[in-house]
Amino acid sequence: MLSLSASKLRDLDILSKSDPMAVMYAKKRDGTLEELGRTEVIMNTLDPVWISKLTIAYHFEIVQPLVFQVYDVDTIYHNIPVKMLKLSEQEFLGEASCVLSEIVTKHSKSLTLPLQGRDGQKGMKNMGTITVHAEETVASRTYVEMILRCSNLENKDLFSKSDPFLIISRVVESGGSVPICKTEVANNNLNPTWKPLLLTMQQFGSKDNPLVIECFDFNSNGRHGRIGKLQKTLAELEKLHNEKTGAHFYSASSVQDHKKMLKGQLFVDKFCEDVQYSFLDYISSGFELNFMVAIDFTASNGNPRLPDSLHYIDPSGRLNAYQQAILEVGEVIQFYDSDRHFSAWGFGGRPIDGPVSHCFNLNGRANESEVEGIEGIMSAYTSALHNISLAGPTLFGQVINKAAKMASNALSYDQTKYFILLIITDGVITDLQETKDALVRASDLPLSILVVGVGGADFKDMEILDADNGQRLESSTGRVATRDIVQFVPMREVHSGQISIVQSLLEELPGQFLWYMRNRDIKPRYDADPQTSQASVSLSSSTLDLDSSY
Repeated sequence: MLSLSASKLRDLDILSKSDPMAVMYAKKRDGTLEELGRTEVIMNTLDPVWISKLTIAYHFEIVQPLVFQVYDVDTIYHNIPVKMLKLSEQEFLGEASCVLSEIVTKHSKSLTLPLQGRDGQKGMKNMGTITVHAEETVASRTYVEMILRCSNLENKDLFSKSDPFLIISRVVESGGSVPICKTEVANNNLNPTWKPLLLTMQQFGSKDNPLVIECFDFNSNGRHGRIGKLQKTLAELEKLHNEKTGAHFYSASSVQDHKKMLKGQLFVDKFCEDVQYSFLDYISSGFELNFMVAIDFTASNGNPRLPDSLHYIDPSGRLNAYQQAILEVGEVIQFYDSDRHFSAWGFGGRPIDGPVSHCFNLNGRANESEVEGIEGIMSAYTSALHNISLAGPTLFGQVINKAAKMASNALSYDQTKYFILLIITDGVITDLQETKDALVRASDLPLSILVVGVGGADFKDMEILDADNGQRLESSTGRVATRDIVQFVPMREVHSGQISIVQSLLEELPGQFLWYMRNRDIKPRYDADPQTSQASVSLSSSTLDLDSSY
């Protein structure tokens, strides 16, 4: 939710001051504007503080350009609802534009912008300023963690035991119920203990709100058999935990009259309340994402001087796949890095008068890998194509170890930095086990790795690195990765559909960041309780709901 105020607006009224109203737009890729909302009209002021809040859903994985326009509403229209006003009939006072990420990354979550003419024209001076402040529309960051267990469940299967799982629903005012979470399936088990459940206050409402807990026997055809049902509030579940007692299930048709009590019982082995911080809570309190990039310089990319090469620099300005990936990912992440100095490497190439290197600085310097801004990465990449001979093979291990070392060094003195390594490659790696070993070691560090596959190679083996199937990577010594830190996407698959490469790559990143911070008990840097401190306020309708990103 965004709050708007303005200062020192132009006075276009003769006998009084302007009567300003603000309008917020989303700017689309084609440059067109989509209106998102309007404030109320404030009478006779050049320094309005609008009460109306404008709502926008925050999405980490995309750039969200916004335009704010301010109008002086003529007196004859003051009795007309603002949504009905024709803007062409009002006097234009100025406009300003920014990207949503610029607002939410500010410590105050406030951004002041100078008002200009239409489309950013600077024809007039001193048109005033507009200030945008972001707030998060969450009722509370409180969550409850529970471990649920059942005993003596009824067996619904003939030749084996039931495969039980639980569905928890919230009872709503109409008397019906809305499912809010479910457990995993416990195979062949009449006395199951499920993995911990997290319920946010947005899900359960209050501790006195009734919850319906249903136990089902899983069937692969989707026709799950109900084992039993009971109704309890969170407060009652907490009491079960404190008293170490169980609650009996009832047959589905008799929850109200409690006449058919079943033998099976529900126990609460763990019940605790805590505060769940959001991704933006960390970012707005000073945590940063440090961007790094590694580019494939192997010979399979083709001669950069020829148009069919993946490294070909088109004189017309059309971006090749490498440039496109750098730009699209970088333009999102750059807002979360305050100094915008990014490390850039190449691998699989041969520098002039040197051996093949699997981790060289893209800028050509011996001891400095950083460049300035996304433009610096693009420039260093173009220059390197003139100074590096394409070679091979495709090895990831060294660049991953380099990024991991930087993350490890930073961790020793600063817990607020989280590192993002973008690897762009045209081929399947030839050091798969060495890469696995490097990734398993790096899984303990504040590091996520985004891999983009370009060109027509078969990237099936690459998907092993992306543990989306739930199986974590294992090293050559048998050590299992602490967490999944890799997201892989073939560029051709992304571009054949409607989802952008950025969305496909970045969708898991906030969850990986939160997993790391929460499991190391690293909290945002607040001076006060986040429930009451203004510093804790972030942004509305965040897509990073606490249940899905934990």
